[in-house]
This record gives sequence, structure tokens and C-alpha cells, in this order.
Amino acid sequence: MLPPDTAPPMPTPAAGSAGLLGGLTGRSVAMAVALAVVVAALLNPLFMPPFPVVLGRTLFLAMVLLLAFHAAGRLPVHRLPGWMPRWLLQLLAIVLAAPLATACIYLLYAGGNVLALFDNPGVVAGFSWIAGTGLVLGLVLALGALFRERDAQARNLALQFALERETLKRQAADARLALLQSQVEPHFLFNTLANVQALVESGSPRAGPVLQTLTEYLRAAMPGLRDAQPTLGDELARVRAYLSLMEMRMPDRLRWQVQADPALAGLRFPPMALLTLVENAVRHGIDPSEEGGEVQVLATARPDGGLQLTVQDSGVGMDGAGSAPTVDGAASSPPAGGTGLANLRARLQAMYGDAARLTLTEPHPHGLRAEIRLPPPDARSGVTPLP
Repeated sequence: MLPPDTAPPMPTPAAGSAGLLGGLTGRSVAMAVALAVVVAALLNPLFMPPFPVVLGRTLFLAMVLLLAFHAAGRLPVHRLPGWMPRWLLQLLAIVLAAPLATACIYLLYAGGNVLALFDNPGVVAGFSWIAGTGLVLGLVLALGALFRERDAQARNLALQFALERETLKRQAADARLALLQSQVEPHFLFNTLANVQALVESGSPRAGPVLQTLTEYLRAAMPGLRDAQPTLGDELARVRAYLSLMEMRMPDRLRWQVQADPALAGLRFPPMALLTLVENAVRHGIDPSEEGGEVQVLATARPDGGLQLTVQDSGVGMDGAGSAPTVDGAASSPPAGGTGLANLRARLQAMYGDAARLTLTEPHPHGLRAEIRLPPPDARSGVTPLP
């Protein structure tokens, strides 16, 4: 008799015939023994031999059926006829093993004399009871085991599909993030070169030193933008270098300060997220203003463990830059230089979903205040990792 959990694992061609019985478990053997004891107890009143003899016969039959079912399930696929599914082979193994194993039991009892076996009506009746019971229970339990095996395979297949779907979604998000990142670098480079071009066209003597400093800055900063583990400290270093460079260009009109808790420097941070805001503050806030202004950068930890980055300038503001009124989130129209902001919003959305937020407000009396709020590190699980 077969226990209900005898569903064999999927065989592999490499397993070969040597592994036909390799997957038997102690639990399946123990359950086969338990069923044999129950069947022997039920059939014992019908037999003349004592209970131990009947139990020995049912135990032998149960082990044979278990081994036959298991061996048929482990047979390599290439050894099966093309028209025969594996489950059919396992059921045929039960159908053949039940009478053959019972016949072996009674041939041993009759000393190998087949004629003596069939001349005794009591022996024939015992053979019929044991073989019939083993056949019926074996088929029922085998069908149950096959059904559970098929159900387990279906669940495994569904899990594999779900895993592949998540992998594809992750790869698509990573590809989109890489595309957005690739757009940031040339955007920053072209905007910075435009600032230097203004100096060159005006014939300023600072054009040469500024251009030289810019070259050195880009040579040092650009490789860091592709760092696989960017940190807030790296980003703040780039922001300070950029503001120093712009201060060389506008020594009388630009003032700046960067304040950040040193404990936050090691936190992972999307590259150029803060630099984009600083660049916009200089280009669209301070540069159009005749009297110039100040850029303040502040990095703080939020009470919930997240990050808050603030870039505020005292420049002309969004109205002065000829752009839309106050912007809050992606629903509003971006101001001048909106390519960088739109790209930044898309990157934050790809990395953190709705857990991150970028807001723009106009402080009194003029200027622009940009804030980035990032979720705590333990709330970023399940979102796309930083590039």
C-alpha cells in the first residue's frame, strides 16, 4: 500500500537507473508500514494463519508496491515510450506489482508448487483478498500522490513565473534608471559649459582660469557619477566643488554655504540629485539677478529616519525666470531648466516610488526653495536600488 505522501521528485536524465530508489524517504516507508499493519488487522479475521503471518504478507506487499511506484517515477524520461506519460507507468507498476508480489508470497508458502497453490481454495481466497486489497488501496493512494505531485508542480511553476516576472520588471526599471542617469551627465556638462561660454563671449579675463578649473573638476567628478555605491558625502563634495567653480565665475554675485550632519555622509544617495537642484539655483536663480544672491544647501535627518535635502537661493525665483508659479510634485509644470527637474523626479520615482518627494516653493521675498525627501533606509526595501 502506498502512503499519501509518496509523490516522488521529478527525475532527471542524469539520475539514471542507479538513482531509481534514491529518493525514498523514511516517512514514506514508515507510512507504508503503518498502512500494512492496519490492513493486516482488518484482514486477520478472514485468515487461518496467526496475525504475525498475515502482517508479514501485507508488509511485503506494501514495500513492493512502494518500491514499484517510486522506481517507475524515477525512470528517466528518455527510456519511456513517447506515447506513455509517467503517471500511467506508475499506475501500471502498481497493477502489475500487486498480483505478482502476492503470488510470490503464496508460492513461497506452497514450496514453489504452482499446482498445489491453485488446488487449495483457501489459498486462492487468501491470494485474492491480499492481492485485491493491495491493488485497490495501491491505486487509490497512487492517484492521490500523483494529484499532490501535479499540484506541487503547478505551484512551483507559478512561483517560477512570478519570479521571472519580477526579474523582468526589475531589469526594466534598472534599464530605465540607467537611461535617466545617462541623460543627467551630458545635461549637467552642457549647462556648465554654457556658463563658461558666457565668460568667453564677454571677454572676461576669468574665462581661462574658470575653463581650466572646470576641466579639472569634470575629470575628477565624472567617473564618480557612475559609482555603484554613491553616498551623500560624494554628492556634497561635488556640490561644493561646483559652487566653488561658479564662485570663480561670479565672485561678486554668488555666496554659498553647505551644511550637513557628518553622520549622514555614508548614506546611499542618488548621484547628481542634489547637484541638479544646485545647478538650477545658480543658473535660473542667481545668474539672472543683477545683484546676485546666496545658495544654501542643507542636509538633515528626518524624525522618521529619512533624509531631507534643501537647496534654497535668494535669486529671481520662478516668476523672474519666466516660468510657471509654485511647483509641487510632478503634477505642476517645471520651471525653466525643467529638463533636469523632470529627470530628477523620474529617477526618484524609479528608485523609491511614492516614498520620495520633490517639492518647489517660493520663499519670501524672492528666490526658490527645493526640497527632496527620501524614505528611511529600512523602508526602501522592494524599490529599485541606486545605480
